[in-house]
Amino acid sequence: MKRLSTFLTERPRWMFGLVIAGIALLPVSVWLDLNSMSHHNLHRQATSLNALMDGFRGYYASNVAARVRAFDGTSTLSHDYHDIDGAIPIPATLSLEMGTVIADKQRGVEYRFVSDFPFKGRTAHVLNAFEQQALDAFRDPAETRSHILQESGNLLDHRISMATPVLMEPSCVSCHNSHPQSPKTDWQVGEVRGLQVVNVKQPIVMNLFSFKFLLTYLVISGTFGILFAMHQLRLANRFRRMNDELAENNEFLASISLKISKYLSPQVYRSIFSGEKDVAISTERKKLTVFFSDIKDFTAATEQMQPEELTALLNEYFTEMSQIAESHGGTIDKFIGDAIVAFFGDPTTRGTKEDARACVRMALEMQQRLSELETVWRDKGLEHPFRARMGINTGYCNVGNFGSDARMDYTIIGAEANLAARLESIAEPGGIVMSYETYAHVRDMIEGEPLEPQRVKGISREITPYKVLNKAIIDDAVTAHTDGERLVVDMKGVDEATRQEISAAINATLAARRPKPE
Repeated sequence: MKRLSTFLTERPRWMFGLVIAGIALLPVSVWLDLNSMSHHNLHRQATSLNALMDGFRGYYASNVAARVRAFDGTSTLSHDYHDIDGAIPIPATLSLEMGTVIADKQRGVEYRFVSDFPFKGRTAHVLNAFEQQALDAFRDPAETRSHILQESGNLLDHRISMATPVLMEPSCVSCHNSHPQSPKTDWQVGEVRGLQVVNVKQPIVMNLFSFKFLLTYLVISGTFGILFAMHQLRLANRFRRMNDELAENNEFLASISLKISKYLSPQVYRSIFSGEKDVAISTERKKLTVFFSDIKDFTAATEQMQPEELTALLNEYFTEMSQIAESHGGTIDKFIGDAIVAFFGDPTTRGTKEDARACVRMALEMQQRLSELETVWRDKGLEHPFRARMGINTGYCNVGNFGSDARMDYTIIGAEANLAARLESIAEPGGIVMSYETYAHVRDMIEGEPLEPQRVKGISREITPYKVLNKAIIDDAVTAHTDGERLVVDMKGVDEATRQEISAAINATLAARRPKPE
């Protein structure tokens, strides 16, 4: 069965061909059965008729013709013709004795000639319930049927009985009314003397085997159907197991991919799992905007902290900065101790100018968020809240997968990437320093002050750093606190009159909350 299932699975055209052949063979099998039934019925009818005629001819030759030839006198009709020389049987006797001949020659066929008025000296006929009811019905003047049928049988055979009336003819009336042994001498023409009953019995199995071709077809089709059902069940079980395994694998892969995503920037993660980037050692040269930041005096700020507190604080810092970087489309390269390395322009880019502007907006928002967190951290007992220095540079770098076939890292290398780190080192705590290449793309959104030209290790040209003066996002936020309460108001886009109204409302609210002197 397994071999057959495998064979049909690997050859679906065979399955299709077998189904078409099965459908085509159905009318063929029906035609063959009808042809066979016609042949057998004709053969049976011819054989039955031949046997019946042989029996009738033999009866007539021995009981009529032979007796007439052997007698020299005048022949006569008699019911007991056997006892009278030269006598021949009357029609009733002929019918009775022919019933025996028919029963012998026709298997399953019984002929009865019965009456409730037998001649004297004859054995009375025993009528069954059907014959008695039929005789009573035919003698009813209101009865118009020429015959009465009764069907019976069981699961294995079928029986049909047909009764027709035997009516008194004029010659029969004169004979019966004058015969000394007749039990009734006042017969009238047309009266019902008895019944002629034909009983035919045929086993259903015989009819069943008349459809041998159809039965053979059904057996073969049924066998094939069972095999096909078993094959489909086998495939269904196989598919179910495969679906279960696939669901488990998908769940496992989803879990793994979720875990892996924690180690990759969202852009790199999406590009790898969408198939945009291949996991192979390969790099390409692109113009990127590189961002580098670290925390000023990190060691001094955290030396009094326990490792658990330091870990929680540093993770909070990285989480806040990572969310800001992701919101601006930055790719976080790595965390180095307390430093953050990110870049714009790969794996997705919006053009060199827009990448540079997005990077600067990100740096400004990071400094604003750090300003907000400063109060929060002080409230938690941190004496020296984190203050970050940030450096930004735009230039060509090699970006891609670096490492070995077994272990690789998606990162950037090049002098321009190192320059961002150098610019960060000259920035003030809370400040942002960028190269001219970056400043040229953002000069309309910030105010920058050029610093003294410098030569940086690894860069052959002289570099002019630009210090960000107006922190567009930071300087538009006003922070105030009193009695342990803190309020931050974003003043961006607010005119002078509105600022005065806000200031008055804030002062009034704070004054109302102060405790009154006793």
